[in-house]
Amino acid sequence: MNLRNIAIIAHVDHGKTTLVDQLLAQSGVFRANEATVERAMDSNDQERERGITILAKCTSVLWHGEAGETRINIIDTPGHADFGGEVERILGMVDGCLLLVDAEEGVMPQTKFVLGKALKLGLRPIVVLNKVDRAHADPDRVLNDAFDLFASMGATDEQLDFPHLYASGKQGWATLDMNKPSETLAPLFDKIVEHVPAPQAQQRASAAPQMLAVLIESDPFLGRLLTGQLHSGKLVPGTPIKALDRNGNEVERGRVTKILAFRGLKRQPIDEAVAGDIIAVAGLSKATVADTLGSLEMVTALPAQPIDPPTISMTVSVNDSPLAGREGDKVQSRVIRDRLLKEAESNVAIRVTESKEGDAYEVAGRGELQLGVLIENMRREGFEVSISRPRVVYQTGENGERMEPIEEVVIDVDDEYTGVVIEKLSTRKAELKDMRPSGAGKTRIMLEAPSRALIGYQGEFLTDTRGSGVLNRVFSHYEPHKGYIEGRSKGVLISNSDGETAAYALWNLEERGVMFIGAGEKTYQGMIIGENSRSDDLDVNPMKAKQLTNVRASGKDESIRLTPPRRPTLEQAIAYIDDDELVEVTPKNIRLRKQVLNPSFRKKRVKEDA
Repeated sequence: MNLRNIAIIAHVDHGKTTLVDQLLAQSGVFRANEATVERAMDSNDQERERGITILAKCTSVLWHGEAGETRINIIDTPGHADFGGEVERILGMVDGCLLLVDAEEGVMPQTKFVLGKALKLGLRPIVVLNKVDRAHADPDRVLNDAFDLFASMGATDEQLDFPHLYASGKQGWATLDMNKPSETLAPLFDKIVEHVPAPQAQQRASAAPQMLAVLIESDPFLGRLLTGQLHSGKLVPGTPIKALDRNGNEVERGRVTKILAFRGLKRQPIDEAVAGDIIAVAGLSKATVADTLGSLEMVTALPAQPIDPPTISMTVSVNDSPLAGREGDKVQSRVIRDRLLKEAESNVAIRVTESKEGDAYEVAGRGELQLGVLIENMRREGFEVSISRPRVVYQTGENGERMEPIEEVVIDVDDEYTGVVIEKLSTRKAELKDMRPSGAGKTRIMLEAPSRALIGYQGEFLTDTRGSGVLNRVFSHYEPHKGYIEGRSKGVLISNSDGETAAYALWNLEERGVMFIGAGEKTYQGMIIGENSRSDDLDVNPMKAKQLTNVRASGKDESIRLTPPRRPTLEQAIAYIDDDELVEVTPKNIRLRKQVLNPSFRKKRVKEDA
């Protein structure tokens, strides 16, 4: 059978998963009476809630075209820059890719990032100008921008001669010429079969079996599953195999217990895997991502793609607040450590090290969203942890100077808000690179900014632009340290005692600032209950009740009407806190608190620091 392996890469929200839905539907994967769901590949709970792809996932379709029956293995990849580690690994096991570009938004930072990885591996992308049915779509301009991007990234003549199609993933059609409308994705299927080469591994079908593990997951019945493209030979269940790490050291030996292949949305056991196919292998318990699986005679490992280093880190520690252990069942440092190491094993873009502080671990990743997704998964599993403010990961330059990560930032905002956005980012050491109108009363601003300047800026940005702005960012390079950057401008309101909050006390405190909690909630000394309207921190008493006399009746409290509290989400809380504050995460609550709970010790420590 003809075989093609492709990945779909693009900037976030340019329509990858929606296009895969249509590819599956039009290839006959679903039965006529089978219920289907939108964004079928986004199977993770958080993916469906957030509307983004977090994990790369495989599927396959059968296409009956002019060249006969062809099996196309399709890998849907994340578009957000924080999950770029998934894209880097995936591109090593495919022979071609579809580069989706929104026909209205055009080339964005993550488009540049994923294209650079694909060109470096020698892939020849097919450019799909998606969403051409949108009102302000300009496919000709976007196609020219895409060609300029290929040229600026050093594409070869073969890569510059890329085929392109116009498509609407939502409506399920693609065409080679806008003047020749189409009602199906048949032109896209045919172009994939024509342009993407068959796997080179098929030429090594007679050699000994070898496979580079690219994805790892755990199955309750089969144990550890390692997914990758079979690099050479054939593999059948029962074959004795061993695993080598990237340096060629033996990790373990075992026997293949099950081979699973991707057929539509399901994984089905097969009796024999041939070179070039993408499969999942069960039977090993220690082998992990970037290890090579092969016959017992294998002596050298397959080369693994290097992964870009993390740029953001934070400290995850045991929850030691007065309310610890009341809502979660996984609170011990040993359990937290095992969970973090398990995550680092399956996600190569995350790095976990033990901190110098007791019962604390340093978790480094690509960005706040990636770390936020990890902590959200942990809280749903019943963990209680404390999280520090994210910090950038510095490097040392050739002359011994401190280097910090710089990000490329692209902002689409209404014309009237461009001034405030540029002003705020300029004070955060950002450098304006380009600014141009993008149509429909919007302006596109391109800047380069230090990563630490963007920590905590997202919420301020949405407030400044009345929720209409869109900010996209991707790691660019390292530069010498830019100096001091001013952080949060407002202080916080801190509870000075333990107990339950009273409506009367919160009502009196509303003139001091914005509340994070409501009446009747448990609080403790050192817990942050709101944002102060001024720049300094303020200790307050949220438990103070109304003094009752024979004149006043207790029923009078019913007339108090509190402003609804501004409850921060996990990402908002992580971005909001200052260096001397923590986020307390439990399965039911997200609380903010000072690292030093006692106010007298806290003031003494600040005085010593000064």
